[in-house]
Amino acid sequence: MSPLAGHTRISTQALSGVAKAIASDLFQVPPGRINVVLDDDLGRLAIGINLPLPLHAPGAGSGSVWDRAVRTRDEIRAGFTRLTGSEVSRIDVRVTGLVLPGHRHRTGRTEGRTV
Repeated sequence: MSPLAGHTRISTQALSGVAKAIASDLFQVPPGRINVVLDDDLGRLAIGINLPLPLHAPGAGSGSVWDRAVRTRDEIRAGFTRLTGSEVSRIDVRVTGLVLPGHRHRTGRTEGRTV
């Protein structure tokens, strides 16, 4: 039996959602505070991730905010490729602020606060 003719595409919104979920999990930042930008890079995908980082993310280990952001790019690339099958040319992480752990949000929820 031959494969059925047709196309399968993953929408930009779905790809962005995958990148956002991976970054949220690895950096321990709520997905609503993460912005993802996708761009075509000669047939591969360039991913831009803009987010505040916690001063001390659980499981982040030691190191500066810079070190943690750089170290996590490879994990994002691996997870994204595994889940979507897309080839990633680069991942740019832009730290937009710092999240202070344990700050009480106006809604009463305990959440990090952006500095």
